[in-house]
Amino acid sequence: MEPPTSRDKIPDSGDLSRHSTPSSDDETLQLETKVSRSSEDTKQRRTQDDTDLEKGGNQGTASQSKTIPSNESGKDNQEKQPGTHKDGEDNSATNDPNIVWWDGDADPENPYHWPKWRKLSNCGLISMLTLIEPLASSIFAPGIPELMRDFESGNTELAAFVMSVYVLGFAFGPMILAPLSEMWGRIPVYHVCNVFFLAFTIACAVAPDLNSLIVFRFLAGTFGAAPMTNGGGSIADMFPAEERAGVMAVFSVGPLIGPIIGPVIGGFLTEAKGWRWDFWVIAMVSGAISVAMVFTMKESYAPVILERKTRRLRQETGNDRLRSKLDSGLTNKELFKRCIVRPAKLLVFSPICTIFAVYLALVYGYLYLLFTSVPYVFEDTYEFSTKTVGLVYLGLGIGSFVGMGWFAVDSNNEVKKQMAIDNFKPEARLKLLPIAAIIFPCGFFVYGWTADSKTHWIAPIFGLAIIGIGNLLCFMAICVYLVDAYEMYAASALAANTIMRSVAGATLPLCGLRMYDALGLGWGNSMLGFIAVALIPIPFLILRYGEKLRKKYEIENL
Repeated sequence: MEPPTSRDKIPDSGDLSRHSTPSSDDETLQLETKVSRSSEDTKQRRTQDDTDLEKGGNQGTASQSKTIPSNESGKDNQEKQPGTHKDGEDNSATNDPNIVWWDGDADPENPYHWPKWRKLSNCGLISMLTLIEPLASSIFAPGIPELMRDFESGNTELAAFVMSVYVLGFAFGPMILAPLSEMWGRIPVYHVCNVFFLAFTIACAVAPDLNSLIVFRFLAGTFGAAPMTNGGGSIADMFPAEERAGVMAVFSVGPLIGPIIGPVIGGFLTEAKGWRWDFWVIAMVSGAISVAMVFTMKESYAPVILERKTRRLRQETGNDRLRSKLDSGLTNKELFKRCIVRPAKLLVFSPICTIFAVYLALVYGYLYLLFTSVPYVFEDTYEFSTKTVGLVYLGLGIGSFVGMGWFAVDSNNEVKKQMAIDNFKPEARLKLLPIAAIIFPCGFFVYGWTADSKTHWIAPIFGLAIIGIGNLLCFMAICVYLVDAYEMYAASALAANTIMRSVAGATLPLCGLRMYDALGLGWGNSMLGFIAVALIPIPFLILRYGEKLRKKYEIENL
């Protein structure tokens, strides 16, 4: 009998029984060398075959060495590799030699096993963009009065809209950008969006009138949403749950600290060079980061990496039956349709996503309402100059850094405790959310009444710091929870959340100044605080019943 060659299809159990049964040790060894499995062989040979495969010693076919060789190995990989977040997933397919998966626990292609420097460089560049692009939303807030004078407009609502329309772009961008990153990978979306963001930021710097500036700001915001929407997904691609909190803390600094330090920088820039230089500086910095990303970043999305690996193995082995374990089996058209509606499905059919989207929309909307009110409050009440008003936002910044450190330490410790007993649940990330829900409205009461009574300027800034702590704790807890709960679909989960909060961030500032005119600083901020107080029970209820709710409304076929 001629044993099959390495280019022949590996015979199944029936094929082997029809060929022959080995009659000598030499013949058996020959079959073991060239064929990965034999159902007619003894249990001893099957065990030896599995052992050889796990050690990489069985070279029967090029494709089989790239697959999961046994149920046990499949289970091990299932627990450790990205893209397999669902509990109890069926591993029966891992016995199929045509399934392509990671090459054991040390596969260098697996983002979980990248060198630390590569992970940190990827996350560092994404975090820089996540800082710069939200910073662009508020950098020229201190220059709005000068901008309105240049364009000969006195409409206060339009003045607020010039800033908030950028955030409205954050609401539209994720609808497309998150699904595309789950189709084609993270890197192509980052690169394309970086180019368009740079182009429209330069267009803002040379805008000839107010209408064109508004349009360019909206488009810049649309493409600037990419790192905020997809960044959490990139982190989930590279870091296991027990390592995520610290990395997510750094990543989340951008959406919160960026808008806060923007006016600080913008105040000095506007006074020294004029409001157009705010956009030129953003263009130069984002352009430099974009160039660095082109040369240093590597694709991290597991389904895309495995699909590329599968195509390469098909060419090397001639086996067209090979397919990625994470292959959905859909055509490109079907996959696009499914991906494009995924954020909406999560927002509509997942109560957890809906509740957190609404809650974070309130928190984020309040933040942008403060951005538009602070210049008028401190210029009129405390007679601050343009550049000094920018420094007021440091109160929010200091509070945010306190919240970031608090969350990173507490969350990582909590997750490590649960991982030690093999009982990790995403709800561990929500431990500080009830505390944040209490801290957040307190800041508005302090800020509002101290400013209303014209107490020393440090008092309302202290109120802003309290708001910063509560704001960041809410933001971090919810975003990291969504990443852990929807690992492979983290970008879509964050996109659903980003859409809601960006709409709130764009619209609430439009009515902020009118509210303060009607109610005053004391009662105006108190009204915001009372609304936040009314929502305090939500985090407590989610902490208690969230796991049941998440499991009850799991969305299949995402």
